[in-house]
Amino acid sequence: MNRDLYDFDFDVLEELRVRTETAATGPVLIVALRPLVDAGHVTEITAEHLIAGGDVRRFVTFDHDSLIDYHARRPTMTFEVNRWTEYRQPHISLDVVSDAEGTDYLLLHGVEPDRRWDGFTEVIRELVEEFNISLVVGVYGIPMGIPHTREHSAIMHATRDSLLTTQPRWVGTVEVPASIANLLEFQLGEQGRDAVGIAAHVPHYLLQSQYYPSALVAVSRLEDVTGLDLRVGELAHAAAEARAEVDRQVEQSPEVAEVVRGLENQYDAFMAARDSESLLVRETQLPSADELGAEFEDFLRQEWRKGHRGDSSH
Repeated sequence: MNRDLYDFDFDVLEELRVRTETAATGPVLIVALRPLVDAGHVTEITAEHLIAGGDVRRFVTFDHDSLIDYHARRPTMTFEVNRWTEYRQPHISLDVVSDAEGTDYLLLHGVEPDRRWDGFTEVIRELVEEFNISLVVGVYGIPMGIPHTREHSAIMHATRDSLLTTQPRWVGTVEVPASIANLLEFQLGEQGRDAVGIAAHVPHYLLQSQYYPSALVAVSRLEDVTGLDLRVGELAHAAAEARAEVDRQVEQSPEVAEVVRGLENQYDAFMAARDSESLLVRETQLPSADELGAEFEDFLRQEWRKGHRGDSSH
């Protein structure tokens, strides 16, 4: 292994080794590494929800200083009046987490590495082998040309067709930027191991927002695929609030509301003939995306900020 990339907690290591020796199959591994563009903050929300809901033991700490490009992705600091009060140090961690019923699983979370992808994925694959990981599941959000007023879904992909249930044909063949989660799934498939990816749909005009309805879909799919009890109901309230807030913002602008209606018509037409079309956001396929433009995104972003600041005028 690339031992310069990480440190173990040896107590947790020994605990997992004992379990591996006595269990027929190993635990599930959920990959929730926050990519450079985390659509709807789905990966971030999912990881925070999973950590908040269960007993967490740190298993592996990766050397973020050698894996992250600080020029491309700057950490944040807090300044108050006349001094710096907080530095939010990035991390890349592998934890053992318990679900609501006490079943342990592994959670790989933090910032997606910018460097040494080959070395990093080699470490994860070796851990999968050593601890007989039964299933690896990656989760993330993708921008889609869908309105927030329609039911959200996800694109599911896997190393074996039998790992998937029947789903709409959302997209055919496309070329997209790689991610660690998808690269790992591809490599595990080459090794004959089981891995699944969950790409939750995010309305493309809410790409930069913390959009809980899409995260709710992601965690629901995680429960379905893994059989774990991930307390998905606890996200329902936040999802309903987020949807209501976007509705309120849209109602304030007749122009924006008109564009949303256009997206609704497009989405409904797609669902009526979904075997021959795709809603994956691409300029050549979504002329209505141009209508949204900077005005729509700026409007929603400003309104979210006002809401978070408690603006009394709205």
